Amino acid sequence: MSDLSAARRGRWAVAAMFLANGFIMGAWAPQIPLLLPRHGISEGTLGLLILVLGLGAVGAMLFAGRLIARFGVRNVLRVFSLSMIPALPAVVLAPDLATLALTMAVLGALIGCMDVAMNANAVEVERHLGRAIMSSSHGFWSLGGFFGGSLGGWIIAHWGAAGQSLWASAVAGVIVLLAMPFLMADGARPAPVPGEAPARTALLPRDAALWMLGVMALFSMVPEGSVLDWAALYLQQELGSDVATSGLAFALFSGAMAVMRFAGDGVRNRFGAVATLRWSGMVAAAGLMGAAMAPTDALAIGCFAFAGLGVANMVPILFSAAGNHPGLAPGAGIAAVTMMGYSGILVAPSTIGFVAEHVGFRVTYAALALCLVAVAALAPRAAVADGIRPLAA
Repeated sequence: MSDLSAARRGRWAVAAMFLANGFIMGAWAPQIPLLLPRHGISEGTLGLLILVLGLGAVGAMLFAGRLIARFGVRNVLRVFSLSMIPALPAVVLAPDLATLALTMAVLGALIGCMDVAMNANAVEVERHLGRAIMSSSHGFWSLGGFFGGSLGGWIIAHWGAAGQSLWASAVAGVIVLLAMPFLMADGARPAPVPGEAPARTALLPRDAALWMLGVMALFSMVPEGSVLDWAALYLQQELGSDVATSGLAFALFSGAMAVMRFAGDGVRNRFGAVATLRWSGMVAAAGLMGAAMAPTDALAIGCFAFAGLGVANMVPILFSAAGNHPGLAPGAGIAAVTMMGYSGILVAPSTIGFVAEHVGFRVTYAALALCLVAVAALAPRAAVADGIRPLAA
């Protein structure tokens, strides 16, 4: 099999890994409210447990780069994708609160390490194909989340929570096992630039340019978290929406993201990473600013959907840039930027809630729009995302 044929197979294999990862996270979402009566806990305790899951994911991302450097991207992805399969049933079947906290931390860690490894593997595929595939890979994650979440509630209603978790793990397991043999192998890195330092795999790389990419990922993901956690409340409190209508904000935002992610690789391949990131940031900023200023809930929902079109391709481009960052192994660069980016999802709920309580959601969303403008202004820093070199067929 030629390198090009292997890369084409690897492209769909890594897409399947994104699909499986997103499917498990989507299946997890309808399980969350059921933890309250099962363990007799309050919403505050549940919030702390979700924080534990997030800290497990972000903490594990710190070490994922070193694991990849030692064992290789493909091997790490195989191990963590297999380890993820029983994690959801372990959480659902936890007999007490202490075990629940432990299994949630483990679920977060496994999902986090798999996330870094599959993004690093996608960078390998991009290098072999000589074109972008990161945005559509994230589109498959969104697709998996959609199916896992939309089917998960129905399965719980008919089979119960334990049955749903076992079903979700079985589906994810089949996807992973079918994809594993075709994952892109490591290697065939671009030749080092003369005089350039060898690739590093430090736990926390001392590279200001890399951390700037991390800040850009943070600024790109905090708005996503803000729509997920607070858009419905904003529509209800400040625009008078009912519960059903307010839920459309994130639904259409997420749907627009998924559609645009599947189109995003073609856009980036045509116009380049810098131009795509710049215009994506401006579109996302315009959408959030429009939502902040909207006089009606219908207009605000439309603006949130427009923002989703812009947000969709920002993080995939930044991950490609991190994976191609000079002087660092792909796993190390992606681990650092992923950790900072997902910290935005982790920090966003409490921070945004605190700010909105004092200044209101309109001012809060307007300020987040300015964060996206900052990412657009810094877009040239992601030029290395296009530094992929095709191999001969």
